[in-house]
Amino acid sequence: MLNRRHFLATATLAGLSAPAILRAEAGIFRDFPFSLGVAAGDPASDGFVIWTRLAPAPMEPHGGMPLATVPVEWEVSPDSGFKEIAAKGTELARPELGHSVHVEVAGLQPNRPYYYRFTAGGERSLRGRAKTLPVAGANVDALKFGVCGCQHYESGFYGAYRHLAREDIAFVYHYGDFIYEYQQDYLFPDGLPVRPVRKYAMRGLQDLGDFRTAYSQTLFDIDMQAARSQHAFISSFDDHEIRNDWVSVYDDWKLDYDGNDPDAPPPEVFMLRRQAAFQAWYEHMPVRKALLPRGGFIAANRELRYGNLMAMQILDTRQYRSNQPCGDGFKPTCPEVFAKDAQVLGKAQEDWLAKNLGEGGATWNGIAQQVTMMALDRRRREDEPEKILNLDSWPGYDAPRERILSRFAGLRNTVVLTGDEHQNFCGNLVHRDKIVAAEIVATSITSGGDGSDQRKGTDVFLKLNPELKFANDQRGYVVCEVGKEAWQSHFMVVDKVTTPTNTLSKRATAVVERDVAGLKMA
Repeated sequence: MLNRRHFLATATLAGLSAPAILRAEAGIFRDFPFSLGVAAGDPASDGFVIWTRLAPAPMEPHGGMPLATVPVEWEVSPDSGFKEIAAKGTELARPELGHSVHVEVAGLQPNRPYYYRFTAGGERSLRGRAKTLPVAGANVDALKFGVCGCQHYESGFYGAYRHLAREDIAFVYHYGDFIYEYQQDYLFPDGLPVRPVRKYAMRGLQDLGDFRTAYSQTLFDIDMQAARSQHAFISSFDDHEIRNDWVSVYDDWKLDYDGNDPDAPPPEVFMLRRQAAFQAWYEHMPVRKALLPRGGFIAANRELRYGNLMAMQILDTRQYRSNQPCGDGFKPTCPEVFAKDAQVLGKAQEDWLAKNLGEGGATWNGIAQQVTMMALDRRRREDEPEKILNLDSWPGYDAPRERILSRFAGLRNTVVLTGDEHQNFCGNLVHRDKIVAAEIVATSITSGGDGSDQRKGTDVFLKLNPELKFANDQRGYVVCEVGKEAWQSHFMVVDKVTTPTNTLSKRATAVVERDVAGLKMA
């Protein structure tokens, strides 16, 4: 005997397989169901994840979908015309996960491009493209990949993503801040108020529906879709996917959440919001099912090996971190900065990192993470008396920073990739007067607005920080060009983000030569 739920689901799926004219009359998929595009991510030598989400009305509850499980067919081909099918199957889009689909494709050939597409109810998605990696340990001479993040929707248009889509690269590392959790009535790019370029639909995000709406609005942007359809993304998160500057430590079943914020909710309430935010992040990212949130946590740290050329460790600098010292912010140091029990990665992740770094075998060690490691003095005026630190970055946590720099001291050719700053920086990481690594800080896609070549006081900033070799305040992304003898990081910037189209240029290139301490500008 069929119950009502079974009957509705069966009737809905029967309608999805009907001819287009009948579906239109029946009201099934009243608009294009693949409105949020397609994406690939977490590439391996034999495959990658392919993603889509059924959302014919993405800004409506449940994306305009019925509350029923819907079959989605997928195909992967070595040619853009899909004359040969390398892999195919059917995945269920479940309402519990916003009708998102995560397919872990395997059995493909290494180090080559593939194309993929989805079909549901007779509707076909746009075509996506992604590359597999070379086999770990295989001899590889060259690699190019992108680094980007921080894309406040209200601060500008995503034209930089259209340029990124056209780059000839193997993959993209997205360091986080894919969405922002708040709406702004005014922006202050030069100290004077201006209206945001475009508006978030939600003034603030609290529950799963709110977070889904923010991702839907972001992904509806066609330039964003262009980049995600052309390159496999390695996705991380930072703070704005949940709440500005959030940190947490999970210890003995207790959560210590951002005690510096007087408006912060109690830990048990924040966990509900965090759980909803992480679910929405998972639903919209091309990540493996191992990253499905469990109990409000995501196992986000993972490793990528590109032949024998590069081993990249993708770190999580939020979930296991101690509260920011000294009340957070940009301030002079205080005794809390030197707390011996402070954490950034947490013990388990630090041990995991040490094990992976110890295995070695690659020419280059890439460290992909979120917040700046260089201990930069943030003063930009000569009359400021005390050194100022960004306490939401590694210099606010002296003990774990010393531990990770000491790890780097035992390695060769280490490059740290960072975001968060809404600026381009690069420089050297110094441990006990020895350069142990280079750090590349990639600017934002839009956050901060149009910007300028340099912020006021940059001359003082550079003078106070001899380890810092370059600073720039434009929007864009970084392209890393890695070879056997050198790692080059190209700072690609756009002239403006307050208009839908813009002009791209290469602002500077930082070079790290193999087995040579120190970064230099080309």
